[in-house]
Amino acid sequence: MQETERQLIEAIQAGDREALRRLYERYSRYAMGVSLRIVPEREDALDIVQDTFVSILTTIGTFEYRGEGSLRNWVAKITTNRALDWLKHHDRQLLSDQLPDEIEEEEEETPLEEVPPDILSGMIDRLPQTSRIIVNLHVFGQMPHKEIAQRLGINEKTSMSQLSRAKRLLAMMIKEYLNSQGI
Repeated sequence: MQETERQLIEAIQAGDREALRRLYERYSRYAMGVSLRIVPEREDALDIVQDTFVSILTTIGTFEYRGEGSLRNWVAKITTNRALDWLKHHDRQLLSDQLPDEIEEEEEETPLEEVPPDILSGMIDRLPQTSRIIVNLHVFGQMPHKEIAQRLGINEKTSMSQLSRAKRLLAMMIKEYLNSQGI
C-alpha cells in the first residue's frame, strides 16, 4: 500500500532522505505532464521539472498539509509557475494582447465523450500556443482568467477570448474527427 501524502510529508519533514526520492518518483511524471501542457518541447519540460523539484526540495519545510491531494496540487502549482517563468524568460513574444481572427461560432453541442482522451489531448496540443496555454491553465489548472492574465502579462479579456477561440477550434477538430470516424 502506498503511503499517504501526510505520511510522505511527515517523513520528509522529519529528515528522511529516502522520502525525498519517493516524492520525486511519485510526482515527477505528473509534473512532466503539467509542464508539457504549457511547454510542448520535451527537453524544455524536463528542465522545468528539474527546476520544480529544486523548488519543492528547498521549500518543502514550509508546505502545509491540507488534506489528501494538497501535495499533488502544490506540485502542480509549482510546476505551472516554473513553466510560466520559463515561457517569460525564453519566449517573450509568445504572448501578446493581439486577438486572432475570429472563428465562426458553433451552435450545436460537441459530443466530447465520443473522442478518446489521447485524441483530445492531441487536438489541444495543436491549438495555437497562447490558446493552448490558456486552455491548460484555465481548464486543467483551474486558474481564473484574472490570474492567467497577470501571469501571462495579457489583458483579462484576451484570456477569455483566447479560451473561447480555443473551444471553437476544438469543436471544429472534434467535428472533423467524428466525421472521419463515421460517427
